[in-house]
Amino acid sequence: MNSNKRELSSEQREELFKVLKARFQKNMKRHEGLEWADVQTRLEANPGKLWSLDEMELTEGEPDVVGYDKKTGEYIFYDCSAESPKGRRSFCYDRKALDARKEHKPKNNVLDAAADMGIELLTEEQYRELQQFGNFDTKTSSWIITPPDIRKHGGALFGDYRYGTVFIYHNGADSYYAARGFRGSLRI
Repeated sequence: MNSNKRELSSEQREELFKVLKARFQKNMKRHEGLEWADVQTRLEANPGKLWSLDEMELTEGEPDVVGYDKKTGEYIFYDCSAESPKGRRSFCYDRKALDARKEHKPKNNVLDAAADMGIELLTEEQYRELQQFGNFDTKTSSWIITPPDIRKHGGALFGDYRYGTVFIYHNGADSYYAARGFRGSLRI
């Protein structure tokens, strides 16, 4: 992809900063002790990552800061939309699963879509961590990184939140549903 396409115009940057700042200030329990000015300074120094955040926003992921890595100085963003991001649903798990479908193929797969956006799929640990900030995926579900031993048998993992509990389930990697998407993480 052309690197110019992965840069936002000054107007797009300013609009994204407004949205991210408002979300940051509204949800301080997700990032206690962190200051927006520091986050914005880091974002301004990483235009490629800012493009990825915009992609998260455009697909209705509602990215927000959920942590800070003191060793690397990176801020950690997760998709924090209440339900699995609308712009990333009805995808199977990976390219192998997509290619294996003979008919009724989904429009994409989550691993390729995440890579195209420059983000990582949440791990089970990250998905459970996200749930500490609220109740996410109470009506939907989200694919998560699947261990190779499960994937080699044709399966993939997803999570949701029901009955006051985070559930991690399995499904065929080639399956896809209108209520299942994926959440991503981005380190900046």
